Amino acid sequence: MNDLYQKDFLLTWEKSDQALKTILELALLLKKLRDQNISPKVFDTGLAISIFRDKSTRTRYSFASAANLLGLTVQDLDEQKSQIAHGETVRETANMISFLTDIIGIRDDMFLGEGNKYMREVGEALDEGFREGILPTRPGIVNLQCDMDHPTQSLADLLHLQQHFGSLEALKGKKIVMSWAYSPSYGKPLSVPQGVIALMSRFGMNIELAYPEGYELIPEIVEIARANAEKSSGSFSVSHSMEEVVKDADIVYPKSWAPYEVMKKRTELLKARDTKGLDDLEKEALKQNAQHTDWEFNDRLLKLTKNGNALYMHCLPADISGVSCEEGEVSAGVFERYRLQTYREAGYKPYVIAAMMLANRFEKPMEVIEKIVDRNPYRRL
Repeated sequence: MNDLYQKDFLLTWEKSDQALKTILELALLLKKLRDQNISPKVFDTGLAISIFRDKSTRTRYSFASAANLLGLTVQDLDEQKSQIAHGETVRETANMISFLTDIIGIRDDMFLGEGNKYMREVGEALDEGFREGILPTRPGIVNLQCDMDHPTQSLADLLHLQQHFGSLEALKGKKIVMSWAYSPSYGKPLSVPQGVIALMSRFGMNIELAYPEGYELIPEIVEIARANAEKSSGSFSVSHSMEEVVKDADIVYPKSWAPYEVMKKRTELLKARDTKGLDDLEKEALKQNAQHTDWEFNDRLLKLTKNGNALYMHCLPADISGVSCEEGEVSAGVFERYRLQTYREAGYKPYVIAAMMLANRFEKPMEVIEKIVDRNPYRRL
């Protein structure tokens, strides 16, 4: 528990295997308590601050649900309505919002090379505030998605796989395809595919990363996945054909993302507030995307998977051909077949976030769960 208690959760590859398994176990226990009408409220007062620097539905409401589940009150920091808009520094903001705060959740995925860096800057400011006696406790930080990783999503994905196949051990040798898929938009973060390959490769799975040439991920994270696969006796390979890699796949995860080089350019233009440059880059990127409209996961490709019945996964919202867009990541028929499964996949996220909160605040979270069960407080009569 040394890398969970009073430690920020920023990247899955910074955590031990045991820490990750603990989060999964806590998440399942919290879900069982809720399913059995037992309240896992462990806080009487306190805030959970959410900072969303990008749009969100599932993660925003999952964070709020997790905080409420444990008894914390959520306060969303709107940067446009705060003194941040007038030049307030990160160091000052971090301390001003933390006097009675237990957890801070941050989503910052728009600037490549900046999102995770921002979270660490907040953390350093909190360290100083606590060290100097300004803050009574040092709030924990949960990464709700950055430019590098989306740990709450990838752990929810892993929990979904664990429950679907029966155990983490059952995932060994399973073939999972993390594939780029066509989207009529550009600028989608790299953090979901990076998070998936970096996490699943730790559990003996055979990872197939597929994308058209030119749609690379951050090289260092790809190497982390490759090393993880070797260590766990799994495998890792890269392909440039969706049709080839889905053959005999147990799991498919078709998801669009922007090319690494495009995201680097986008970050430079955003920093420079170059709206003309951003418009030109978007046109160029969409033109590049349009060359790969055939990268859609559909019935024809599904039939190539193991028994024609691979588990389809997506972080949502998916670009559904003929539904949310003319041409997209997945055909309407395939998505409808797995739609409720993707809802189930998303449904683990509130419990994963609550588990991160619990493990951050309590040194022995399993004992806390035992006390809750002994107390047996009904959520509703």
